[in-house]
Amino acid sequence: MTVAPHETVVLGSSFARALPEMAVPWQAAETPDPTLLVLNEPLAAELGLDPAELRAPDGVALLTGTAVPAGATPVAMAYAGHQFGGFNPRLGDGRALLLGELTDPAGRVRDLHLKGSGRTPFARGGDGLAAVGPMLREHVVSEAMAALGIPTTRSLAVVATGRTVRRETPLPGAVLARVASSHLRVGSVQYAAASGDVALLRRLADVAIARHHPAAADAEQPYLALYEAVVTAQAELVARWMQVGFVHGVLNTDNVTLSGESIDYGPCAFMEAYDPATVYSSIDTGGRYAFGNQPVVTEWNLARLAEALLPLFADDQEQAVALAVPALERFRPQYGAAMLTGWAAKLGLPAGLDDAVAAPLVEGLLALLHADHVDLTSFCRALAGAARGDVAPARDLFLDLAGFDTWLASWRALGPDADAMDRVNPVYVPRNHLVEEALTAATDGDLAPLHRLLEAVTDPFTPRPGLERYAAPAPVDFGVYRTFCGT
Repeated sequence: MTVAPHETVVLGSSFARALPEMAVPWQAAETPDPTLLVLNEPLAAELGLDPAELRAPDGVALLTGTAVPAGATPVAMAYAGHQFGGFNPRLGDGRALLLGELTDPAGRVRDLHLKGSGRTPFARGGDGLAAVGPMLREHVVSEAMAALGIPTTRSLAVVATGRTVRRETPLPGAVLARVASSHLRVGSVQYAAASGDVALLRRLADVAIARHHPAAADAEQPYLALYEAVVTAQAELVARWMQVGFVHGVLNTDNVTLSGESIDYGPCAFMEAYDPATVYSSIDTGGRYAFGNQPVVTEWNLARLAEALLPLFADDQEQAVALAVPALERFRPQYGAAMLTGWAAKLGLPAGLDDAVAAPLVEGLLALLHADHVDLTSFCRALAGAARGDVAPARDLFLDLAGFDTWLASWRALGPDADAMDRVNPVYVPRNHLVEEALTAATDGDLAPLHRLLEAVTDPFTPRPGLERYAAPAPVDFGVYRTFCGT
């Protein structure tokens, strides 16, 4: 690793300094022939970075971790995790590096982190590398999520390395540079707890409070308040996923952030035909992380977080458990409230409508969508037309016309606001067939389909001529969709 001559880029090392037991100093693998594939210029500007500098050779070296600013301390972060229910006490950044922390012009601290930057001590049997397709998938999906207003890590850039990555077939390699409020996870807390070092656990919790939930510091029991804040953030996040049909795919505890941001877009996808049993991940053979399971799995993950934090809640374990249980029990009502609020907005329902009226309306609609496997995104957008009097586009998506007509009459009687609906129901999401089309083309060197897809999904609420195919579901001959982690 060399030192980048970027006098304007400053990378802090607060994580490495505060938690050295969880940070292994490391350097990124050299890139034989780096080529910038995509740069998120609006995000760069938001971070106070010069896009022109990032496009230059020194900037690309920064984005691959092969040259960093003076004083930076890149580290592989240690964490543990329950993977498909089984606990692994030592996971960590096997193919990733935290380059350091940026402070943007607004004073916000952000992690600058790499994926695909080479083997680290946490790599186990992996090669530490990533291919162009999966890294571009994360770029597309994370930027789509950000445009939808869903808390998420962001992709700053994807750089082709010039190195071949061997998976089922040889593939061109790539490094993703992403930005996050932090990369602290439930698995981070589990790692500290598993070490048996309560002082380390306390320091980690203090970092999380300072970085993400500062109000907890003033609470009577700060660490319990931290936990309650994470429960709330995750309840609201998963509700947002469920409202747009997002399926994470690998909702292990190491993929659940303390900040409440979506993270680690591996075998993720957007559901089209509404079905809670939807699974896209090729490795989720049992459906543990199916679309409809995401709330209960998140609750389970938060229970594991509570277990890890118990030593900070009280010295006596029974007393600690007695504090943790009511805090965890807040998840379901908070999730339910977030879901109802979100769906009330999607349906354009008037403010102040009694939950006793709104809840059956939402539940009845979801049952109809499931029974007829209706495309979620198309329907929600078409429904605004029904509020304006053009019922056919929404109605024609159903087989049970009588059932839909009954529901429609109840809904229209409430005077839904069509303009408000258009502000929250996207026209465009990353349709799976279009994502695959763009990634296949990019792997072969053609970035035009990728940029066209990004044009649609990064401005998802505004219909534009020429982008009609980006609003349509997959053709019938697309078949059963499966996604892969890319490791």
